[in-house]
Amino acid sequence: MAKTQLGARVDEEVAELARRRAADRNLSLGDYLAQLVMEDASGIRERAMAAAARFIEDHGAVFDEAEEAQQAGPGTRAA
Repeated sequence: MAKTQLGARVDEEVAELARRRAADRNLSLGDYLAQLVMEDASGIRERAMAAAARFIEDHGAVFDEAEEAQQAGPGTRAA
């Protein structure tokens, strides 16, 4: 498949985050961005975000409880 070069201006924070996420996946920045676009266009991202929202809705209380216990200190349990 032929490739073309794109240019975009983003905040430095966004650029650095994109570089790190690409590196985490062992992808070039261009391949990482292409993958995000393809996932978005195919609906994969939307389905993944919906699944994550359902997970948080179903299990978020467990994480909240663990966080409260951690903040309360050792040997203390959340109410």
